[in-house]
Amino acid sequence: MSDEQNRLFTAVDALLEQTAAPDALPAPAERKRLREAASLSQEQIAQALNVRRETVTGWESGRTEPRPPKRAAYIRLLDGLADRFPAPQAPTAPAPDTLPAPSTTAQMEQPAHIAAPPPRSAASGHFSAAQWRPATARETAAPADVNERFINGPLAVVDGDGSAYCVGGLMLDCPLTDLPAMVEWTLREAKLGAPRLHRSGKDADPLIVLTASAAQRLGLPTVLEDRRGLRLPDDHPAIQQLAAAQWKLTKRGFGPWARVYRTAEGTRRHCVQFAILAWDALDTRAWGPADQLEPAELARLLGTYATRVHTPRGSTAVTGLELMTALRPPTRAVKDPTTGGWVSGPMPGSLTEPVECAPPEAPDGHPAVAALYPRFHQRTPDQVLNEEAYQWSRPLTDAECMKPYVVGIDVNMAFAAAANRLTVGLSAPVHVQRPAFDPKLPGSWLVDLSHITFEELLPNPFTPNGERPQGPAWYATPTVAYAAELGYPVTPLEAHVRYEHGPYLDAWYTRLRDAYIATMADVGITPGMPDEAFLTAMVTCQQSDPAAAAVLSAIKATVKGGIGKLRERPRSGGWRPGEPWPALARSTWRPDIRAAVIGNARINMHRKMLKLATAAGLYPVAVLSDCAVYASDGPSPLDFLPYRDGKPLPGGFRLGVSPGMVKHEGTQSVLWAEGLMEEYGPDVNIARHIKTGILSSQDDGE
Repeated sequence: MSDEQNRLFTAVDALLEQTAAPDALPAPAERKRLREAASLSQEQIAQALNVRRETVTGWESGRTEPRPPKRAAYIRLLDGLADRFPAPQAPTAPAPDTLPAPSTTAQMEQPAHIAAPPPRSAASGHFSAAQWRPATARETAAPADVNERFINGPLAVVDGDGSAYCVGGLMLDCPLTDLPAMVEWTLREAKLGAPRLHRSGKDADPLIVLTASAAQRLGLPTVLEDRRGLRLPDDHPAIQQLAAAQWKLTKRGFGPWARVYRTAEGTRRHCVQFAILAWDALDTRAWGPADQLEPAELARLLGTYATRVHTPRGSTAVTGLELMTALRPPTRAVKDPTTGGWVSGPMPGSLTEPVECAPPEAPDGHPAVAALYPRFHQRTPDQVLNEEAYQWSRPLTDAECMKPYVVGIDVNMAFAAAANRLTVGLSAPVHVQRPAFDPKLPGSWLVDLSHITFEELLPNPFTPNGERPQGPAWYATPTVAYAAELGYPVTPLEAHVRYEHGPYLDAWYTRLRDAYIATMADVGITPGMPDEAFLTAMVTCQQSDPAAAAVLSAIKATVKGGIGKLRERPRSGGWRPGEPWPALARSTWRPDIRAAVIGNARINMHRKMLKLATAAGLYPVAVLSDCAVYASDGPSPLDFLPYRDGKPLPGGFRLGVSPGMVKHEGTQSVLWAEGLMEEYGPDVNIARHIKTGILSSQDDGE
């Protein structure tokens, strides 16, 4: 045995000691399972075997195999881990094709483990956070061998020469004869896709991104002429080819994001998602100039997003909503106690079916609104729930005009942070008269908060425009709870409450938070950095890696868009007020949840601004959504944010990368701010333009 072999075996034995030989390697997915079961990182494996971390990644994905002398040492490690962490045995279950179809359009795969629903509190049907976490832990793990089918990653960017660029630098050859051949290749040979994020969920369909040249070779036009319907006509040759090969399209047809599918056989889906770059599939507002990247770089960018967030299914808003369902599916397989067979049952803690919203929660044009008010009626605050983000500004005081700068700070992932640990309703609303307010009960409350006053230099927390309410108005639970938190009496006149509730968005927040922090780490910004170092790194991070910057932009757009989709408005040109629209049929059409998240985000902003006002005499001059602007003696947030004993003021704004913390949004001169107000009047909000100094509707924080 060589000296190097001895050294490698010694290193492996040391790893085995930390967690407490035949020559065949286990499957790649099992290699990863064993490492994770022992709480070992890829870096530790790489260091012990004297290889790069990327090499271990390749071994675990199956793209590469270890060679001697590393191979024997790696086998020795895996054998030792297998003895300590044997693979769990799945209970006997019926064959996949005997499972019933779930009650939604999504096809469900047979879970390896069926968990009982978590216990609810006796009175309310509420799932506590402690009850929620054990239930989620039992349900989220996917089968260990599922990665074998998706060995080449979640997606491929296909160029005009037939090259398919996948994640990790992998390049495949694919046919560009016609769309049916491309679909068949994707499903039979490409080994693309992603494992489900929840045991009762479904695997992500493979995504094929077509460059302009690839689309042209497949017979697709360079420009999509139907800009209103955003789809090819049904008589286009490419559509006819798909129909002749018995492939189907969704009701949205073949547009910038198209789904081509066949009816599932048993539980296995046959579906391919297409994204057409030439048709603006990647919106620059979310992805920046990503569609201008070379195919290999675009594959890296989209692969990072797909791995950390979710395989794109359309716009970032669509993907944000899909992520909610992927993490908390509406149904699961359960055994029928009568027949002993598997049936589809609701998933505890999920949004399991569409429910009617309360009339105050409905947007204009909703059937519930049309049934109560004339068509052009302008609803008053006591008739409509108006939980929106801040849009407030005020004139500078004389003292503020003497300072040289106005400095904007922006809350990282403000809506995501507001969704964290937020209890939301899971069931239909129940209308009650004169209820006692319960801050733990999600709902909409008609209550008069006009008696609560604040200093004029602060925005009011109860209205988006920061003005004092004029009488009774509808509010979501977080807003009313803040009034009670401040010590004021609240006496609701009526409410629409939801007795079944839980932290539905917790897993959604956690995945997006982890994706954001991991991507920020890619550009050198990590939690716990000193404030000065954090601000310096933020200046250059956008330019250091344009692909990472695009991923960050997409993650933030996924948060905002996903929350917005909870109250999706009608989009069809043929819709008329009072008529239902397709989104109403989704279990995830929940304007009450959107209102709770946005209201909570606004309250979080006010809570911190109030802390700075009471503890340090600092008042914002403008607030726009998650951006607050303060007058300052210097150009940096460090020049006005208060510190005590070298630490940020408790309860105030803190600089840092984590959601809920703040970053520097921009700095302009006080003369610039005064000039803007003088030229455009009191309606201008300098927080909207603090980033660039140029009047633009695009400057809206994040």
